[in-house]
Amino acid sequence: MIRAFVVDDEPLARDELMYLLRRTKRVDIVGEAESYEEALDGIQETTPDVIFLDIQLSDATGIEIAERLKEDGCHSAIVFATAYDEYALKAFELNATDYILKPYEEARIQQTVEKLVQRLAVPASQPAAAGGSSVSAASKTLERTERLAVTVDERIAVLHVDRIIYIESEEGKAVVVTEGQRYKVCEALTVLERKLNHPSMLRVHRSYLVNVDYVKEIEPWFHSTYVMKMKDGASIPVSRTYVKDLKQKLGL
Repeated sequence: MIRAFVVDDEPLARDELMYLLRRTKRVDIVGEAESYEEALDGIQETTPDVIFLDIQLSDATGIEIAERLKEDGCHSAIVFATAYDEYALKAFELNATDYILKPYEEARIQQTVEKLVQRLAVPASQPAAAGGSSVSAASKTLERTERLAVTVDERIAVLHVDRIIYIESEEGKAVVVTEGQRYKVCEALTVLERKLNHPSMLRVHRSYLVNVDYVKEIEPWFHSTYVMKMKDGASIPVSRTYVKDLKQKLGL
């Protein structure tokens, strides 16, 4: 499997790309970001095989991110995914593997993935290791995570994972919601997701991880999405990118 990180400040475009990448059955999404700093932090944490970069972000450009990654010695492959074709020359000056245009076409995404498979020599049945030495965060943590240590202000809170109802992203930081308390922590949602190895915790949206043991009911919404009602009264969106994973987890 190819380990991919997606950077785009348009949530719908980002979800669409991740959905198409997953449909190839050759790509594992290890992280996502919508800003310059979030992208750099997430990429450093996940060491992906490939980074899909939008050109125009709200606070920077994909070109700037690619240049910074090159300076930092990052060896991940780069694919620019954008609505602008005028940056293609600059992209290939940065040794980009590919340059795909919005709106995305599934056949074009498949072509890009095949190119990555050939470049990275990725076996069909096992995860790739970036640079031949890195391993995924999940493989590093073989034992089930029972406790989650998070930084809150200047202290460290140790939370029992089975008491976490959900974790949401708020202004680039994670908010952990437990029975009766909310912890606004210093880490990003993607960082906490990588720390967790618990069968009840599941990503259902770019901004939410949920504990499926606290799900009360699930209601259809629109465009093949759902709304999840939690036992504490919270309503959490389920984007179509994660619907299949949710159904498998719940045995639907």
